[in-house]
Amino acid sequence: MLFLCHWLVLLTFKHVHKPSLTAMIAQIFGDLLQFSSDGLGSMVSVAFFPMSIQPQNRVSGTLVLRSILILVLGWMVVGFGGSQAIGQQVDPFSIPLPGQLPNPSEAQASQLPEWIQNVDSFFGTYLVKPLEAVLFYDFGTPYWLGVKVPFVVVWLLFAGIFLTIRMGFINVRLFGHSIDLIRGKYDHEGDRGDLSHFQALSSALSGTVGLGNIAGVAIAIGTGGPGATFWLIFFGLIGMTTKFAECTLAVMYRTQDEKGNVLGGPMVYLSRGLHGMGYGALGKVLAVAFTILCIGGSFGGGNSYQVAQSLNAFQAEPAFAILKTSPWIYGVLMALAVGVVIIGGIKSIGNFAGIVVPFMCLAYLLMCLTILGTNYQRIPTALTEILKGAFSPAALYGGFFGVLVIGAKRACFSNEAGAGSAAIAHSAAKTEEPVSEGIVALLEPFIDTVVVCTLTGLMIVVSGVYRIPEVQQLAVDNKGSMVTLEAVTMNPNFAWFKYVLYTAIFFFAYSTCVSWSYYGERCFVSLFGQKSSLIYKFLFLSFTVLGSIVQPNNILEFSDMMILTMAIPNLIGVFLLSNQIYVQLQVYIAKLKSGEIGPQR
Repeated sequence: MLFLCHWLVLLTFKHVHKPSLTAMIAQIFGDLLQFSSDGLGSMVSVAFFPMSIQPQNRVSGTLVLRSILILVLGWMVVGFGGSQAIGQQVDPFSIPLPGQLPNPSEAQASQLPEWIQNVDSFFGTYLVKPLEAVLFYDFGTPYWLGVKVPFVVVWLLFAGIFLTIRMGFINVRLFGHSIDLIRGKYDHEGDRGDLSHFQALSSALSGTVGLGNIAGVAIAIGTGGPGATFWLIFFGLIGMTTKFAECTLAVMYRTQDEKGNVLGGPMVYLSRGLHGMGYGALGKVLAVAFTILCIGGSFGGGNSYQVAQSLNAFQAEPAFAILKTSPWIYGVLMALAVGVVIIGGIKSIGNFAGIVVPFMCLAYLLMCLTILGTNYQRIPTALTEILKGAFSPAALYGGFFGVLVIGAKRACFSNEAGAGSAAIAHSAAKTEEPVSEGIVALLEPFIDTVVVCTLTGLMIVVSGVYRIPEVQQLAVDNKGSMVTLEAVTMNPNFAWFKYVLYTAIFFFAYSTCVSWSYYGERCFVSLFGQKSSLIYKFLFLSFTVLGSIVQPNNILEFSDMMILTMAIPNLIGVFLLSNQIYVQLQVYIAKLKSGEIGPQR
């Protein structure tokens, strides 16, 4: 994990040289000795004092990296000290699992004003339930498998396995090359596009690294047990190739709108790509279907869900008690904050994401690593629970297929591999080689799911809070951010970590709303023309406010339906165009080997 932290900083501060890095590591261990017995205050002072004495314009990436590594190792050293030893806490693994999960709470909505209850009831009765019956049709699987398996879950599993094999396990073979690409080693002046590889990845990550990583994982473990973590990782790994395929197509077939801005993504390559194969009518139908679903997804999973989950976390804090009876206040404030950024368009979003996303991820990863480090004795037990739960789960979690479905849904909702949404952001990358952006994009499910979701899952399993009845009730009520909050504050000596989590929750939700507004706006414009952009932004901000009013259960179901169902029209096109992707990939690899494509001199 320290490797990941190193690279995240290195991507932002690109001038760290090996000699200074070696000296820095030697200095770190010396500094650790200074505060190993002095606690947190000494640690922070040692970590950041060298930066404070530098001129403002000369704080180097080496110093920033040094300070971050000191904090990671320091928190662990302090945490291993006696007062925070886990032996002094009640072991939650000793709590027996109940025979079945609790039913959703009915009292939570009655505390709200009547007009809010009416809006929520209308949303659930006339929108969510009818759509669920159609989009999540299960072909009778509850009768012959004992659990509901939506067709889209099987669809995503098949797509990931097929594309991974078809592209020759590119998610493994060219992983190192993807790191070089986002570091800018292959960037060239004059490449078409609006964003650098790094900005495109950051923009896409700001849309995928969101409350699905904090709340979604917690809901998965609370309702599917530790084994759901395994399936999250599995779908994240095969999703890397799915993401590569759709983002390569996005650059291959991108075009421009009336204002000269890049317009790309499934709504473009489904129409243009399939037209070139002689399936023009099918391409138009699939493109329109994807566009409608993506607009719905931007309103739900990319907006209202983020607001609802972040609101749940803040409502648990006494200082924000007013949000329990007047949640609309949070929705209005979030709408104002999102509106300020989205008016600027993709370049504004790219600049915002390029700054916020790396440090947002780092702060959250540091917290997770610290909690895992101070509970290291439980990690072997947690890993055993995850593996056992993946293949032989407890009956209350719905058996093998029940856990697999939960893991698959939360993985796709989090990394969006197959949904096609991130391809819209990647289509704006500055490159003349479509495959290069596809290779960059495969990092997205790895960072989002294999790293961030796994750390969240492991932290929750290690804490054991998922076995506590009150916490299970939170998961069933789809209040996942509050489940993660319970795991973070389990150790009273780390109770202040809740403020780190609150900050991460806010920025995860905020950045996801900002990025998804771009995805939905591009789809809206492709249907109704450039003049409709402002109308879409008004609708989007309206759903931001709505997310603070409608209950989490309705929002999560609506979001799942929109985002997961986007994969059906998108992947039909990806399958039909997969030979073109394979040919482009072989040409790109040949250019790399011959030196025709090489790093900057």
